[in-house]
Amino acid sequence: MFDVAEFSAIINPPEGAILAVGSVRRVPVVDDAGLGVGWRMMLTISCDHRVMDGAMGARFLQDVKRLLEEPLRLLV
Repeated sequence: MFDVAEFSAIINPPEGAILAVGSVRRVPVVDDAGLGVGWRMMLTISCDHRVMDGAMGARFLQDVKRLLEEPLRLLV
């Protein structure tokens, strides 16, 4: 909404974690075919370590990434 590339969200009690989502941007990307232009978005999770550990937050971000890259998995 505000065209922010990335940021860190602040956890408000009683939340255990909060996900910060940056805007989608076109950036240079290197892949098997060489250099090109691709779409990228930054996701940042802030975790209250009294509730969960960083590994749990990292697994959550991996799941979000997988679902964004393969949205048909939401139907299965």
